[in-house]
Amino acid sequence: MTGRLIRRASLRIRAALLGVLTLCLAFTVAGAGGGAASAADTDSLPFSGSTGSGLHNTYDPGAFTYLAQSLDTGTSMIELDVWDDFVTQEWKVSHSNPLGNSNNCVDASSPADLYTGGANKDLESCLDDVRVWLGAHPGHGPLIIKLEMKAGFQSTFGMGPAKLDQSISAHLGNLVYKPSDLLAKPGGGQYASLDEAAGAGNWPTRQQLAGKVLLEVIPGTVEESNPTDTLWTDQEYADYLQGLQSQGKLSQANVFPAVHNAQAGDPRSRYSDASIRPWFVVFDGDAATYLNGSIDTSWYDTHHYLLIMTDAQNVPPTLDDTNPTSADAQARVAQLAKAHASIASNDWTGLTDVQSTVLPRG
Repeated sequence: MTGRLIRRASLRIRAALLGVLTLCLAFTVAGAGGGAASAADTDSLPFSGSTGSGLHNTYDPGAFTYLAQSLDTGTSMIELDVWDDFVTQEWKVSHSNPLGNSNNCVDASSPADLYTGGANKDLESCLDDVRVWLGAHPGHGPLIIKLEMKAGFQSTFGMGPAKLDQSISAHLGNLVYKPSDLLAKPGGGQYASLDEAAGAGNWPTRQQLAGKVLLEVIPGTVEESNPTDTLWTDQEYADYLQGLQSQGKLSQANVFPAVHNAQAGDPRSRYSDASIRPWFVVFDGDAATYLNGSIDTSWYDTHHYLLIMTDAQNVPPTLDDTNPTSADAQARVAQLAKAHASIASNDWTGLTDVQSTVLPRG
């Protein structure tokens, strides 16, 4: 009888211990606040803690008849190629024509206008289309707008960072998540730089950024191949940010400058003026280079930097440029998420299930 009681007590103790261990494991996974995010619950992730799919050259009429159709895919990023026309004082949007617009933007003023009317409008009209579309889809996750300044800025002729910010403010207004927003501490006060704010994990959650836009800017292909251009877009905008901060006017800035092209180590070391390096927390470059084994991409994730990986299809084994299978494309986005990308950029315009994918990063 005594032996049976001992065995029963032993079984009860084991069951109790198993229950405690299960609770401890659940607590560890969920965290003290019980707010763990899974693939099915990415809204609670910080913006820097998620990976989405993005579309390259979204303005191209060959890809979408209307810009709004690219947004309909559920993508996390669109890209616009921008030229500064200092004669007309316009920001032109096209792939290769610096003097004219060649795009799918229609200057919508209401949702009914998004899929009709003449296209080939300027950047401000493209931003109007985005604003109107977001107004009709208030629950859409945060959207990155990538601006490639094809030939750079022309500040001498009035087409510099300040002019770009004025255009963005006039057409996107309070939809923009700004550099000054990242600097703002939740309890009041500000971080000293974007680097300090990102390092502290000050990014909002995806849910908090729903319906918002974050703009990044990179130097353009023409600018980067111009031997006479010694002040590229990234450096010029970072200089501008630093100047606004010193004047107490950082809230006027709408854009995050990105360090362009993949590079081992801290790519900001390329800037001889070390004082502007802390104003870069967005990095943008070729996915295949990031994944070739020469770059520790976890560094970006650890510091909560945003990492845009382009040409996702070119990571070995390469996929079709425009129409891989959905399964292969999904697997590629997951691969880049594991490699710490924030955005896996591609030209898979017809794969809406892929474009709407959001995964935990890392």
